[in-house]
Amino acid sequence: MARIVESNFGETPFQRLLGHNKVVMEGWNQLGNVLEKDGLLTSKLKEQVRRTLAQSNGCEYCRAKGKPNPGKFDEKTSIAIGFAEVFLKQKGDIADSIFDILRECFTEEEISELCAFISFTIASQYFGAVMKLEPLN
Repeated sequence: MARIVESNFGETPFQRLLGHNKVVMEGWNQLGNVLEKDGLLTSKLKEQVRRTLAQSNGCEYCRAKGKPNPGKFDEKTSIAIGFAEVFLKQKGDIADSIFDILRECFTEEEISELCAFISFTIASQYFGAVMKLEPLN
């Protein structure tokens, strides 16, 4: 059971926990919707990154949505997954050499989108973890 009672606002348990402040929930949802869609990076790549992050960030709700599927990885997805794992381990203090590796496969704009997506996803998963958000049965 979550640490606080869900609000009446929002469509998912996550949103209802944020819904105690509708402006925050709406802004969070808007940014999440932008980041998870196809942009410079595909939504499929980002979903595999999200699944990778979920295994380490302590949110059972996020983890229950599935593990990464290596069978769906292309080279770009594999590099993005590796970067996400480094991001988690290094807590953002990432060596320039890692960015040199990213530049071999990603444009500057794609790297920016990837870092924004990873940062936002980690924040979302930490929120779910701290609130003890549980999977839907």
